[in-house]
Amino acid sequence: MSAITPQGAGEALSIGIIGVPVDLGGNRRGTDMGPSALRYARLARHLEALGHSVRDYGNLDIPIPETRPPGDHTRRYFEEIVALWHQLAGVTEDICRSGGVPLVLGGDHSLSVGALAGVARVHQQPGILWIDAHADMNDPTTTPSGNIHGMSLAATIGATTDDMLAALPQPLPLPPERAVLIGARDLDEPEKEKVRSSGVTVFTMKDIDEMGIAAVVRRAWAIATREGRGSLHISFDVDVMDPSLAGGVGTPVPGGLTYREAHLMMELLAELGRIVAVEITEVNPILDSRNQTAELAVGLLASLFGKRIL
Repeated sequence: MSAITPQGAGEALSIGIIGVPVDLGGNRRGTDMGPSALRYARLARHLEALGHSVRDYGNLDIPIPETRPPGDHTRRYFEEIVALWHQLAGVTEDICRSGGVPLVLGGDHSLSVGALAGVARVHQQPGILWIDAHADMNDPTTTPSGNIHGMSLAATIGATTDDMLAALPQPLPLPPERAVLIGARDLDEPEKEKVRSSGVTVFTMKDIDEMGIAAVVRRAWAIATREGRGSLHISFDVDVMDPSLAGGVGTPVPGGLTYREAHLMMELLAELGRIVAVEITEVNPILDSRNQTAELAVGLLASLFGKRIL
């Protein structure tokens, strides 16, 4: 298994960058420019400075909303997003089969379904760390918006409608008990009951305040990896950060992770290891100032891939 190993092992990774310029899944334009913003923040250079080899596979070809009707208001741009899932699954699968670690640059959070499907074809039933201010556990019967980026975790674990289940790339869905949500603080009312009954483990911002980020990360990692016996897929939505640090997101929510909480999370995950794929989603440079959200995200990725203070 190619994975980020505990600190000190000294393994140089082969990292495959994939840009997914999609904003079909949300209600704010601009996340389609997220991959460019992350690249502009010198992502590849930072990773190469840590000793990793980096190959950039470019961007997937994704339509923009102006060229398509949104379709059913309970699942907007469903056909286009399903096509994206299947396309992205093939790319992430290929990178994993070649011994690489996919690093997926979003783009809105609807992309995660495809990324996870491809990874799961190679790394059987990976655990999921879903690091997000939102639960993304709606489905077409509960959504207040019809935005599929708010349904992606539910789809991944099979807690969705029959038509969405039928559209999932193989081998989804994945077991909900292997999924852990960290940083949640803004859930729709119907979504809350779905989360409670889903089997997903949730650490809200209240839990982080009470327990501390280090204890939360260690417990979350143990649940998702079955105490280190399995692999780990990280899906990081930058709106988990406090908006004072990451203002370039479409759905900012006050009271998020601090700078040091987020870096400590990434440093601990790198030490714990077993990571086989990473996504960074919801960077929206239109809403940002001087690309600071992408710069922050690249710094966090550097910590996750081995950068240390000393």
